[in-house]
Amino acid sequence: MKKITKEVYLKWYEDMLFWRKFEDKLAAVYIQQKVRGFLHLYNGQEAVLAGSLHAMDLSKDKMITAYRNHVQPIGMGEDPKRVMAELFGKGTGTSQGLGGSMHIFSPEKGFYGGHGIVGGQIPLGAGLAFADKYFNKGGVTLTYMGDGATRQGSLHETFNLAMLWKLPVVFIVENNGYAMGTSVERTANHTEIWKLGLGYEMPCGPVDGMNPVKVAEAVSEAVERARSGGGPTFLEMKTYRYRGHSMSDAQHYRTKEEVEEYKKIDPITQVLDVIKEKKYATSEEIEVINKRVKDLVKECEKFAEESPYPEKNVMYDVVYEQKDYPFLPHKL
Repeated sequence: MKKITKEVYLKWYEDMLFWRKFEDKLAAVYIQQKVRGFLHLYNGQEAVLAGSLHAMDLSKDKMITAYRNHVQPIGMGEDPKRVMAELFGKGTGTSQGLGGSMHIFSPEKGFYGGHGIVGGQIPLGAGLAFADKYFNKGGVTLTYMGDGATRQGSLHETFNLAMLWKLPVVFIVENNGYAMGTSVERTANHTEIWKLGLGYEMPCGPVDGMNPVKVAEAVSEAVERARSGGGPTFLEMKTYRYRGHSMSDAQHYRTKEEVEEYKKIDPITQVLDVIKEKKYATSEEIEVINKRVKDLVKECEKFAEESPYPEKNVMYDVVYEQKDYPFLPHKL
């Protein structure tokens, strides 16, 4: 595993803080109806992404996830201004404003979505890994899902083939405790989701998903196994989301006390505590990072606000391959 140095801790702090503030800004503009439709925020789960990125080779590895997907492409290297523009439905967005919150894509940065169908991305992740193996590209695909998606049949079909073909894929369930508003205890007779891997003799295990160090260690081992031909791994990241399933979630299924208890192990606070304890940065230097994050969020919002909406014809251009499609209106 790559060393976790002072620079790594400082990058983790800045990245995770930016992701948190980016999502907070989206929540604010959603209330103003500048972002429409569903909006699923990542607050609280940042350590899973931070630790995973540390274990990846971004020059050839890929990532695919569900619809809680705004900050992952940013972590992979996509311009956050383009991501926010996509959420605003603007033409400068990653999908020209046509994908929106649940379908962020950046294949040029190795990020393959953003999928609104629960569990739909699981076989697609295995497919990406199959392509890498077939063409000897040496890449590994990290395939994320929520705890609710592990109840889908597509997971079991995919696990079977991934093991049979020893695909270079790491399956990661971000278990934040609730599938929408339904707790894990109410959806299965087992609460240790990682044990699903045992039925396929797939290497598997639980991970502290609130600590980027623990995530980095587990994902590094899984990535190395996949890259060396050892096949897939299934990791259960035990994490927590501080906001509702989506912006329309009233959160009646959990108490405020429960949320506050989990905030005591906030991944951003954990990293900041190490930075302070090891004197990796002074208070002034931390404040500089905080200001840089705040300024970048403002830049993203300004870019999204000022960007134009896509032209109407774009919506047809990306749907119909046949240029003279007979059912298109002559005038848009």
